[in-house]
Amino acid sequence: MTTEITVGRKGLPINTLPYTIKIYINNQVLVPANLVRKLGLERTKYVYVVLEHNNQKIELTNVKLLRTKHTNSRQFTIPREVREKFGIKPFDMVTIHVIQPINISMS
Repeated sequence: MTTEITVGRKGLPINTLPYTIKIYINNQVLVPANLVRKLGLERTKYVYVVLEHNNQKIELTNVKLLRTKHTNSRQFTIPREVREKFGIKPFDMVTIHVIQPINISMS
């Protein structure tokens, strides 16, 4: 008899843009591993993001992607100024329309 061992959890089945997701209590937004792989963001540190909250489009530049040790998923924090200006709170739903890698040169 063979036993199948599963490691980890199956991620969110999100692999296309746009997608709608809930903001975490720490004001971070998840970018699921499936989408990170599909967009080729595994080695990307900074991105350009367009999100929508209450029918308002919001552009974020130079957003740092945060990563964990053992997964391809990423998170980013919505800056305080943006949260205050647009009334974004934890557990609100946002729609992510664009995530594009950007190159920041260190001079």
